[in-house]
This record gives sequence, C-alpha cells and structure tokens, in this order.
Amino acid sequence: MRLPSSITVFSLSATVILSGCNTAPKDYEQAARDHLDQVAYKYEANEQPDPTTLAAQPTPEDYLRFALLNHPQVAAAHAQWRARIAAINPARSLPDPKLTFQADIAKTVMSVMPGIMFDFMSTGKRDAMGRETAAGADVAQSQFEAATHQVATQVRKAWIELAYVEASQELHAETANSIDQSLAFAAADYATAKRGIGLGQQIELQNERAEHHVHHAILGDRLQAAQIAFKSALGLSPTDRDPPWPEFSITADTLPPAEILWQRIEQRNPELVTLRAMVEQSVAAVAVTEKAGTPDFSLGAMVDLKASPLMVRPTASLSLPIWRNRIADQIAGANAQRDASTAIVASAELDLAAQLARSLYDIHRIDHNLRYLDQTALPNLDRMAAAAAADYASGMGNGVAITEVLTRRNLLLISQTDLLRDRADAVTDLLFLSADNTPTGFNFSQN
Repeated sequence: MRLPSSITVFSLSATVILSGCNTAPKDYEQAARDHLDQVAYKYEANEQPDPTTLAAQPTPEDYLRFALLNHPQVAAAHAQWRARIAAINPARSLPDPKLTFQADIAKTVMSVMPGIMFDFMSTGKRDAMGRETAAGADVAQSQFEAATHQVATQVRKAWIELAYVEASQELHAETANSIDQSLAFAAADYATAKRGIGLGQQIELQNERAEHHVHHAILGDRLQAAQIAFKSALGLSPTDRDPPWPEFSITADTLPPAEILWQRIEQRNPELVTLRAMVEQSVAAVAVTEKAGTPDFSLGAMVDLKASPLMVRPTASLSLPIWRNRIADQIAGANAQRDASTAIVASAELDLAAQLARSLYDIHRIDHNLRYLDQTALPNLDRMAAAAAADYASGMGNGVAITEVLTRRNLLLISQTDLLRDRADAVTDLLFLSADNTPTGFNFSQN
C-alpha cells in the first residue's frame, strides 16, 4: 500500500502547490487594497461613537464627522466596498481542483480509481476577470464616497430645519405679543376716551393674535419632528440619548462663481464619479468578453488501485469555443453596454448643468428678495416705527400705530426667515453637487 499512499501525498502536494501559485496580489488588486487601507476612518460597528463624544457646543464639522462615523448608510457602503475588493482575488484565481472517483463493478469490484482534476484558464482571461472585478470595486468606492456626501447633506438640512423652526417660533411669539400690546393700547384709548381703533379692527387683531398662537403651537410640534430627523441624520434612533442640539443661525453663505462651481461638479460630483467608474467597469467587461474565444482546458489523472501492475489513467479536456456568432454577440453586447454607460455620463452632465442653472437662479432670486428686505423694507419700517413713536409722544397719534408697525416688521422677519431657509437648502444641494459638504478628511474625491 505504499504506492497508493505516495500517490495520495503527490496529489495533495500538487493541490497545495497549484492553489498557492495565485496568492500574490496583482498590481490593480494591491492598488485597490492600498486605497482602502488609506481611508483614515473606520466604519465597523465597534467603532461607532457614543452621543456623549460630542462636545457641549459642537461645531458644524463635529456634527458632520459624528454622522459619517455613526450612520449605518455610510457603514453599509464601506462594507460593500470591502466586499468588492475581497472578490478580486477569487475572480482572478484558478478554479478549485476536484477529487474524482471511478469504479468498475460487475459481480465484484473490478477497479477502484481515485484521481484529481485541475481546470485551467489562460492567464489573460483570468487577468481580465480580475480587472473587471477591480473596476466593480472602484464603483463601490465611488458609491461609498457618495454615501458620505448624502449623509452630510441630510445633517446640514436637518440642522437648517432646526434653526428655522426655532427662529420662526420665536418670531410668531413676538408677533402675538406685539398684537397683545396693540389691543392693550386700544383698551387704554377707549378707557380715556381718546381716539383709537374701532371695534372691527380690534376683532381683526384678536383673530391675528389667535392665528400666530396656532402657528407657534404647530411649530412646537414641528420642532419635535425636526429633532428626531436630526438624530436620524446623525445615525441615532429616537430612543438614543439626545445629542447637544445645534445652536446655529441661518445665514446667507457666499458661493463661488458659477464657472468654479461647474468645474467642481464636473470633476467631483458623486453621481458623475460613480457613473464614470461604471464606464470603466463596462470597458473591463469588454476585455473579458474578448477572451471568450480562448479555450479552457482540464488535466487530471486517476489510479487503479486494484490493477497489478499499477495502472494510471491520465485525463484531459479542452473547451472548443466554436460558436463564433455567440462570441461575437457577447462582444457586441459588452461594447453596447460600454457605449450606453458613456452616453449616460454625458446625459448626467447635461442634467447637472441644468440643475446648477436652476439652483443658481433660485439662490439669486432669493438674494434679490433678501436685499429688498434688508436694504429697503425693514429700514423703512424702522423709520415708520420711529415716526409713530414721535407722534404718540406729541399726542398726535396713538400707541396702536406703533405696535402695528412692529407687527408688520415681525411679519417681514418671518418672510426673511423663510427665504433664508430656502436659500440654505439650495446651497446645501449645491454643496452636494460639487462634493464640498463633508469635513476635512472625508472628501476622498479631492485626494
């Protein structure tokens, strides 16, 4: 039985040797792994930060960084990227060897033939398959980067909503108080028989006061919803401990010129980056289909353990890619998919150009209205309030006129807050389009 044992040892040794020939990573695989290793932040579940890690008064970058480390959308995209990279080696490797067995049986066992079989593909075909999988890993990487920008956009819009609700609620409360003062002045004028506003105007003021109280109550409910949405944007569930709430006011951020914005969008837009990676993947798929005409072959051997003298039966097979029409159609389909991917990129660029134009128009329209409020409407109301106060002090006017001007001013401030919220949302969308909305260290497309 020494000889069969030797054959077994030989078979196992051949398996180990041949399976080990493929372990050294190719240059494209090593580059993908190096790029993954260079990502400074880890997204495994055991590294998710606790809400207490936020400072008492976090900065905008603190909130963004926390969300990108904590949000499951980013963690999922990072895990998918790792999975695509891990698939490169299997894609370019030889198939696993197969142990075979054959026996001839009549009235007794005539022969027992264990064996081993190896399937072989050309190096060029396996390399093309590996490159296609590596291109898929690049797509996964771009999707990971897009996920970071999407989460950052959610966080920014969530804190804009919080700031808007708090400011609006305060303004509605101030407006209701101003109307209360008008009604108090009207009652005082009536008590002193001074000329004031009529009963109909007083009823109208009471209705306005009730309306602002309703708005204030609705905004209280909206604030609770905004807080839950903010926690969700940070990757926290409603039952998690509340983070420190942001104390940001809504401001009109300055934007770079349209030409600079478009240049950044063309180079770094998350959608375009992903689509371009898909083009490269389709190009790699074409290279794989072009190798379809290369034959694959198998080699093996079986040993008849019952034969004397020992009999070895070598086996070999060779695929015959003779169906040229099928191969040609496969190549044509892959080329068509590549052309489609290229056209999709061009279409996306056109859509983004139109989207940029619409967003800039909305922002410029809002800027015109804000300038009107800041430079004309609000200063004029301040002058009107001063004039009404002077008339009241001289006995020529009444106090209701003063509070009416203040009420009108608060209503304009509410409109201004609405405009600032709309502008901040539009700017956030532009930051996403140009991949400028993540904190330092997370904007991988700029590296």
